Amino acid sequence: MKRIISFITITVLSMPWVNANETKPVNLQDIVNKNAGYVIYLDFWASWCVPCRRSFPWMNAMQQKYGKKGFKVISVNLDAEKSLAEKFLAQNPATFSVLYDPKGNIATQMKLKGMPSSFIINSKGRVISAHVGFTENKKSQYEQEIISLVQGD
Repeated sequence: MKRIISFITITVLSMPWVNANETKPVNLQDIVNKNAGYVIYLDFWASWCVPCRRSFPWMNAMQQKYGKKGFKVISVNLDAEKSLAEKFLAQNPATFSVLYDPKGNIATQMKLKGMPSSFIINSKGRVISAHVGFTENKKSQYEQEIISLVQGD
């Protein structure tokens, strides 16, 4: 019996433990590779960001409107605690992909200057434009950039 307990104790103590809030590091190239051939609206957000709340309905609408034309909205949450992002998403549902980057790996790679930040990436994986902030008057500009890429990319 002591051998069994010793074996179980050694086995449990030697198991690799992963923090529930940790996620596998992702980078821009991973995102582009997994979505090859799509025009991507890559959006960075956090639960505390007020303009981010206003951008979610617009991003849902863009995904719905252009999704069948080779377009994807992919958002990257930067909250250190996933529960904050989950609470935000319960109040602001997303009909698009949500990635978690609590350590800011992708954000660092993209050299974010503010929140929210977004990047429009063409179907060949090249960043075409970068935007900081989100306001009503920016919606039209962003949508025109998307339209030009899904129609002529």
